[in-house]
Amino acid sequence: MKKIKTALISVSDKKNLKPLLTSLKKNNIKIISSGGTYKEIKKLKFQCLEVSEFTDSPEILEGRVKTLHPKIHAGILNKRNNKVHLKNLKDNNFENIDLVVVNFYPFEETLKNTNNHNKIIENIDVGGPTMVRSAAKNYQDVTVITSSNQYEELIDELRENIGSTSLRFREKLSRIAFTETAYYDSVISDYFNKKNNIIFPKKKVFHTNLIATPRYGENPHQESGIYSKNSSLNLNQIHGKQLSYNNYNDIFSALTISKSLPKNIGTVIVKHANPCGVSINTNPLISYKSALACDPISAFGGIVSCNFKIKKNLASELNKLFLEVIIANGFDKDALKLLKKKKNLRLIDATNYSFKEILRFVSSNEELLIQTEDLKKFSKKDFKIVSKKKPTSKQMKDLIFAFNICRYVKSNAIVLAANGATAGIGSGQPSRLDSCQIAINKMNKFMNTNNEIVAASDAFFPFVDGIEKLVQSGVTAVIQPSGSIRDKEIIKFANETGTILVFSRTRHFRH
Repeated sequence: MKKIKTALISVSDKKNLKPLLTSLKKNNIKIISSGGTYKEIKKLKFQCLEVSEFTDSPEILEGRVKTLHPKIHAGILNKRNNKVHLKNLKDNNFENIDLVVVNFYPFEETLKNTNNHNKIIENIDVGGPTMVRSAAKNYQDVTVITSSNQYEELIDELRENIGSTSLRFREKLSRIAFTETAYYDSVISDYFNKKNNIIFPKKKVFHTNLIATPRYGENPHQESGIYSKNSSLNLNQIHGKQLSYNNYNDIFSALTISKSLPKNIGTVIVKHANPCGVSINTNPLISYKSALACDPISAFGGIVSCNFKIKKNLASELNKLFLEVIIANGFDKDALKLLKKKKNLRLIDATNYSFKEILRFVSSNEELLIQTEDLKKFSKKDFKIVSKKKPTSKQMKDLIFAFNICRYVKSNAIVLAANGATAGIGSGQPSRLDSCQIAINKMNKFMNTNNEIVAASDAFFPFVDGIEKLVQSGVTAVIQPSGSIRDKEIIKFANETGTILVFSRTRHFRH
């Protein structure tokens, strides 16, 4: 146990100070403070010694230098059982500081509120993190508090131990403190990298917050957690049991596709992170039914993401199928009443969810493979019609729709589409020819359409056999990236069979 006799308090977040100060007073703990914190403590009518009086050194450089003083850091860092340290303190007339209560200038909050670089720079805390690191390093003798959320725990500790703290308590707070300083510095590092348009610096530091701990990972014997740069995911779960690791994985896959569709349009059905049905019909009910028709068997136990608000008529249809999760930009009152009848069905409001500049991660062992996300918005200039036969505007719209969905299907990927909806999806095969066959089989099994079928491939056909199989199944137009040494053979085949062929200037693998 270590008795606390002197505390230094310097906080930007000044809420909940009164209960802490009351506890310190009750335990006869001397308080040192500075700046706005000193004024707040005096305003609350508690005794406090100003830092400049304690150090006999004035604040200088407009407050940039207040606590950066040997008397402060020697008081924190000295080892209480080290004779040399004790002699140094005595020779310099320094005294121990046993408790450091510090939280930092709100740098992260400042970034949200301004683009003014000078204001941002002035909100980089120097003295606070320095004191916290000193106290955390010397946790054998010093207690460090870095958040107002820890006050109650400290108060309980002081009550139970009559003004002292235990080693276990101090070590726990030290670990948290070092995490806080690391997080804080990583936000600053990230700001400067972004300011200079550096995506992949020599050393990459991440700052994230734990949002949730699912019951287990992908399988029951695995542990998992979900982290975000933000304090929340901007996904509001309004009903249903706890989300699992696999739920989150599917939700992100579904939202990635949904947010690539025109605003307030489109239904996406996902199973095992792959789309099994997508439609951009403007009528919500027809949109859902069209997406479901692509593969109603795979949709069982899947996730439905609606790029619009769900109303009662659609909720009635959704309730006919067993689903794990339904995502929407809100639910009306009657729809909620219907959907909540299923106790375990998870309902997610994604109205406020959006994609910013994001990175994709693949990890193995202690290595990270990182790339920017494939969020490219397609326009006509991204495509070139290479066949003699030209697509109608409707066919071109279906081709671009199919190509957009194709980039979210695990490679090798083939997507068949008609009338703004998927008609067959072949995913994740080592052979592109096999993906073609799977997509065709799905179409033939579930779709009875007389509409013109178009096909998209996420990469070029290396041989004619792939596009030949599609044309034989009734496909009238194909879109694919260019780049094969056999592109001319593919074009020749398209012209010989009267097939429309469009080349993309970009490839869109998703492994």
